[in-house]
Amino acid sequence: MPLRSDWSTEYCPIRRSLDVLGDPWVLLIVRDVLHGNGRFDQLHRNLGISEAVLSRRLRTMREAGLLATVDYERDGRVRQRYVATEAAADLLPLLHHLAIWGERHTVEPEGGAHMALVHQACGEETTDGERCSACGEQLRPEDMTWVKPWLGSEHQLRAAGA
Repeated sequence: MPLRSDWSTEYCPIRRSLDVLGDPWVLLIVRDVLHGNGRFDQLHRNLGISEAVLSRRLRTMREAGLLATVDYERDGRVRQRYVATEAAADLLPLLHHLAIWGERHTVEPEGGAHMALVHQACGEETTDGERCSACGEQLRPEDMTWVKPWLGSEHQLRAAGA
């Protein structure tokens, strides 16, 4: 018996979307790749996911058109890293809405702090997922910085293919 249903041929676009995005690892991988953490070892370390599960998810995400690979050189060897495609970049509003929803409706753990979604073009925090709530401009990955105080850092997102 399969672990889950195949909804790839369904008429309902929500079911078809969940066929691709319904595994929580998928959105976490997209999040990390948009942050520029597209090397296998980075994803493995950052996510705490087993190598076997990560390999399967990456393969499935490439097949679904969410990720592509680009070559880079390290230690004199050509290797590959994963980059977001336009399909993955189109998930940015969903990721923003998940972060905003989590800020509003989940209990922040002790020692945590507010994650700010900053639109670089105007320098203001946005409270909307698709358009900057300060200036109204459409939000694109390359124009966004996520401020994560619990990590003591800011993470600029990357454009598709970058």
